[in-house]
Amino acid sequence: MDRREALKLSLLAGVGLAAGSAQAQQSCATDGTPAQFTPKKAADARPLDKELDNYPKCPYCGMDRKQHHRTRMLVQYSDDLADGTCSIHCLALSLGVNVDREPKMIWGPDFASATETSPLLPVEKLSYLIGADIKHVMTKKSKHSFASADAAKVHQARHGGTLGDFDEAMKQSYLGMAEDVAQIRKNREERRKKMMMQKQG
Repeated sequence: MDRREALKLSLLAGVGLAAGSAQAQQSCATDGTPAQFTPKKAADARPLDKELDNYPKCPYCGMDRKQHHRTRMLVQYSDDLADGTCSIHCLALSLGVNVDREPKMIWGPDFASATETSPLLPVEKLSYLIGADIKHVMTKKSKHSFASADAAKVHQARHGGTLGDFDEAMKQSYLGMAEDVAQIRKNREERRKKMMMQKQG
């Protein structure tokens, strides 16, 4: 897969998450420009080694990546900075705000794996089932990845959805971003209200 395509998707989607040159970003590193969201971990030439220990929480939503191991993703940029996310939704955020940083490798999980922790594989080796009635993290339209195209087809027969590759899954992530963010905000507001009611009660 052409790594530049992932970046093109973030631009074409028009979500407005990234703008400005690298030089502009460096001059305003803490005022909300994309440089503020540069991966905070040190450069990592081998990010798959002890991946869940080194990247335990999603930096964009705070979710536990081990708990969501069947949807988590990992990207290594060309400067060896890496982002471990809980989902393809948060991976889309990472690619969008790091638009001047080219992805060198992107890994996704094998949803069908029976192991305790789903292994991560290069996304170009994965088949995606998009829009099935299987709950996904951070998005209403599920995008589950499979090491085997046959396993994806088995899940499709049970749960619906369409088959695609990583590029299509990323495209659908960007197209659904507005709806997903609105739902996330609604869910968090409901949780805050519930917590306040519990404290008052």
